[in-house]
Formats: sequence, structure tokens, C-alpha cells
Amino acid sequence: MNKSPTPITVAYGDGIGPEIMQATLDILKAAGANIFIEEIEIGEQVYLRGQTNGIEVSAWESLRRNKVFLKAPITTPQGGGYKSLNVSMRKALGLFANIRPCVAYSHYVTTKHPDMDLVIIRENEEDLYAGIEHRQTEEVFQCLKLITRPGCERIVRYAFEYAKQNNRKRITCFVKDNIMKLTDGLFHQVFKEIAAEYPDIQHDSMIVDIGAARVADTPEAFDMIVMPNLYGDIISDVAAQIAGSLGMAGSSNIGDRCAMFEAIHGSAPDIAGKNIANPSGLLHGAIQMLVHIGQGDIAEKIHNAWLTCLEQGLHTADIYKEGESKIKLGTKEFAAEVIRNLGEQPIKLPVANYNDAKPLNLPVIGHRPAKTKELVGIDVFLQWQQGKPMELGETLSRIGTNMLSLQLITNRGVKVWPQGFPETYCVDHWRCRFMGVERAVDFAELLALQTRLHDAGFDVVKTENLYNFDGEPGYAAVHG
Repeated sequence: MNKSPTPITVAYGDGIGPEIMQATLDILKAAGANIFIEEIEIGEQVYLRGQTNGIEVSAWESLRRNKVFLKAPITTPQGGGYKSLNVSMRKALGLFANIRPCVAYSHYVTTKHPDMDLVIIRENEEDLYAGIEHRQTEEVFQCLKLITRPGCERIVRYAFEYAKQNNRKRITCFVKDNIMKLTDGLFHQVFKEIAAEYPDIQHDSMIVDIGAARVADTPEAFDMIVMPNLYGDIISDVAAQIAGSLGMAGSSNIGDRCAMFEAIHGSAPDIAGKNIANPSGLLHGAIQMLVHIGQGDIAEKIHNAWLTCLEQGLHTADIYKEGESKIKLGTKEFAAEVIRNLGEQPIKLPVANYNDAKPLNLPVIGHRPAKTKELVGIDVFLQWQQGKPMELGETLSRIGTNMLSLQLITNRGVKVWPQGFPETYCVDHWRCRFMGVERAVDFAELLALQTRLHDAGFDVVKTENLYNFDGEPGYAAVHG
């Protein structure tokens, strides 16, 4: 008995979106994908109707009901306070894992890295993309970098389970924990903890700056990379481009309940309506979608037909190369050639095989027992432009007490009091650390300190309580 079609939500998007979506759906239909399509409108016109995140309430209902979303690229109007639809969706639907395969198709797509076959697993909800930003003074703006243990555990666990299912041999963790010792330090620590549970998968780690350089120089040296949100966003685009074309890369965004599949490129309004866009990126996203919904046989048929087109020199304009490609095809014509090759397999390129592919079943991430949390001090951030660090330190020392004393002052993270350097450039934003003297601090003391600062004419723009957790400091040391 035939199974009921899997309902999926589809958005045609903006720019080239409608063209590449139609091409992709034509291929899925011809290949026998057992899906039921429910269309929604998102993007530019919805923004311009007053929805600042580019999606109507009814569209959210479709996404939550169907739980699978195939999305074409959209255009976000400039200015006007419009929010990123992708970020909104990832957060609202809990799409914590972004998977971006970056594969070179040597001899058919121009690349300097013919042996590249890399999968990037990017955390998708946290980090600086939490979007928590403030203007604190005339000169200083801040963006909070949020890293959570459950968030780290989910993405790292996903990476190892993906490697296990897809016969990947090694995972590299990219972090910057030589500088961000608490946030990136947590991500790295969780990576090492979970890696120990998978002895058959090699693992290593790398500081993200040299890691990015090596991805750009020798991507074939990597198998899989897992990393926090911002690094993953940047490096996955670099990797896709050096593989041959950003326009050929697909992406999946996976959560516990919902999933979104897309191309990683934008809406390219400059070529919209010209029938020249390459639908391959969105098609690869759709192939990942088919695997996700348990139709690996259809995914395999489509992927192998697409590889066959590459081998036959049937190329769209973005990868067409005179003397090497056979025919330059438009969007519709390329889709028709993929359909014609359904059932064929490539001769030289590796054959796609999704027979064993299935959605990953991940354990539920729980919460660890709470540690003993002890209030030990406070960082007070001031807007102040009235003198030098020595003058500020002397004044604040008198405002402190025997129980809560001024320990240090920093400016842009560098210690300027006591024993600061006159060469250190200072702005109007000062972090003043008051610490309890030989004991924990009562919260009332912090409130009293802020009252005294206010009464003395200081502009307190922010405070951050300082805690120890089981005796271990929950705050970073300072530079200087």
C-alpha cells in the first residue's frame, strides 16, 4: 500500500526564487517524490505590507503544521528596521543545526581544490546571532555573545551522529578559546566531552583564524568541521565558493520538530526573470529534504541525474566554460536535462548513495544539576569623560567600602587602573570591578553601591554581577 504523501511547505521567494523553485519542483515531481505541497508567501512583498520579519501569521501555521519547509531565497528591503527572516525562522522553530556539504566536481566545475569533500556543521541559534545589542554610551555599542551548554551539546552531538551515519572519519572543532575563554571555551570543552563517546571517529580542534586560512588553502585536509554560529556562517560560504560555485550549494536547517531546506545564495534580483539562474543550490537543498523525510531512493535518483548532467557538459551560465562545457543551458532547460537523466548514473564522478540515509535520532538534552552559586562582586559600566583613569580610580575607591572595594578599571577590555599605561587609548565607557573582601557579597551591598555612584553624579549604563560556581570564577580575567 502506498504511503500518504508527506506534506511540505514551499515558498517561491523573490528574485530568481520563483524560477529555481519551479525547476526544482519539476524535477522532484518527475522523479516520483511522494510529497504534498502547501504554498506560502514570504519575503519582500510581505515586508512591504508591514510585517517586519517578512512572514504572515498564517504562514507560521503552515510551517508548524507540516514541519518541513523548502524555501527559495528572498529579498529583504534595505533600511526600515526589517529583520532577517532566516534568523527569525531558525530561532522560532528551533532549527539548531545548519548542515552545508561543500563538494568539488573536478573537471566539470572549475576549482583549485579537486579533492574537496567537506561538510560544515554550524550552530544555528546562539552566539552573536542572538541579536542582543545595545548602545551604551556616545561612543560604545555592544553585541552579546551567548553560548549555552545545551546549545553546544546539541550541535556537537548532531555532528558526531551525522559523521557516524554518513561514514565520515574525522571532525574538527573551530573555536577562538585562546581569547574567549568562557564562551568558546565552553564549546570546546563540550566537544571534547562528547568526542570521547565516539572512539571510532577521529577528532581534533583548531583556532578559527588559522582554521579558516587552511580551509581556504587546503580544504581537502578536512572531513567535517563543527563550530559556533558566526564562524560557521562565514567559513561555509568560503568553502562553498572555493569548491566551485556558491550557486551550487544547498543547506539544511534541522531542529527537533521542524526542518528548513534552501540554497545558500541570495535572490540575485539582477538576473531575475532571465532564465539563466542555476537551480542546483536549491535542488541540493531539496535532495537533503528528501533524505530527511525518508525518501532516500528519490534523493539518490535526482542527485545521480544531476551528476550525469555535469559529466555530459550540460551547464548553466555560472559554471559554463568555453571548450570544456558542451551546452550552455537556461534554468528551465537545465531542469529538463536533469529529468531526462533520471535513472542514469555518473561514470567518472562518485555515485550518490542514500540507501541507508534516515533522519538522525538524537537524545534529549537535559539540564545538569545546579552548582553552588556565590555572589562575589560586580562590574559597573560607566559613561565618563571627565578626566584620566587615575582620577576615576581615586574617586571610585572612596565610593567603595571595606566590604566591597574597587579592584580594577578597564577600558575596551584593557586594564587602565591601577598601573595602567598612558599609551592605552580610552573612550567614554569604563568597566569598574568591585569585589567583596574575603567573603561573599550581599545583594543589598550592590544596590547601595549603585545608589552612591548615582548620588556622586556617575552615569551607570550597565552592571554585571560576578559569581563563583562551586568556587570557580564565572567571569573572565582582564587584559593588562
